[in-house]
Amino acid sequence: MELLLIVLVMVALVVGAVASTVRIVPQARRYNIERFGRYRITLQPGLNFVIPLVDRVNTKLDVRETVYSSNPRPVITEDNLVVNIDTVLYYQITDPRAAAYEVANYLQAIDQLTVTTLRNLIGSMDLERTLTSRETINARLREVLDDATGKWGIRVNRVEIKAIDPPASIKEAMEKQMRAERDKRAAILHAEGKRASLILEAEGTRQRSILEAEGNQQARVLEAEGEATALERVFQAVHANDADAKVLAYKYLEMLPSLASHGNSFWVIPGELTEAMRTVTGAFADNAASLRQAKPSENGADPRRTPPVPSPRDAIEQAEHEAAKAVEAAHEESARADRIIG
Repeated sequence: MELLLIVLVMVALVVGAVASTVRIVPQARRYNIERFGRYRITLQPGLNFVIPLVDRVNTKLDVRETVYSSNPRPVITEDNLVVNIDTVLYYQITDPRAAAYEVANYLQAIDQLTVTTLRNLIGSMDLERTLTSRETINARLREVLDDATGKWGIRVNRVEIKAIDPPASIKEAMEKQMRAERDKRAAILHAEGKRASLILEAEGTRQRSILEAEGNQQARVLEAEGEATALERVFQAVHANDADAKVLAYKYLEMLPSLASHGNSFWVIPGELTEAMRTVTGAFADNAASLRQAKPSENGADPRRTPPVPSPRDAIEQAEHEAAKAVEAAHEESARADRIIG
């Protein structure tokens, strides 16, 4: 019985020794092995063997890319404003030995280096520049952290500023400024729209005035051309019918009173008035002479063969009748010319 117990103890010790020599490392993990307190090797993923009671696992590291989010830290800007900034860090362990033995706590070291670099960068910027220069700050942070953590066996892949929180009073002032800027842009857009509307309205009014003026001009030109054509046809008709100069002179005098019929306070008498009056006077004198010659003699001439003596009124009516006939003939000639042209 005692022999069986000793055998069982020996088997247990052998099994424990064999089990302690086997180390199974998961994927994306690295184990640092020390032998008598001195670094010996880094175990890779898979099945590994170590010497029991001599080799021991010092650190177990994850070599996958890891995200580390820091707590908000107060930072003073160039214009003496305190803002809280928190960052997000993406890093990866490339050398497990250096990460375990070159720095005591690489996460704390990275966090402190990030805060220090942020304070140096933000301290040279005002608040507005800080809020608009995130890309510059991120690039500078990555450059500094990658350079410092390279000897620690860590590669910083990316650094992002997650939030920049200014004080509440500054937020309120910024909101008022943004509201004022929006109101300003709205006022400018409204003024520009009103200006464009006035310009278009003025251009429309100008175009309308130009078109109206052109229309009036064309109408007057056509009216003048029509009057000129009518006068030309009447003139041609008068000359074609060989109107008597005495009749024309009488009609000329007859039209003179119409110059004052429209309330004109000043009008000029044409120079041809004297010639027209002379022509009419001569016509009446010739008529009177012919009447005197045709008067019956006192020595008993036959009154039936002597023409009657017309009165001045009859002479005027006769002249008017002849003038009307001449004008009517002129109108007929003008109408005939219109029909031929049409």
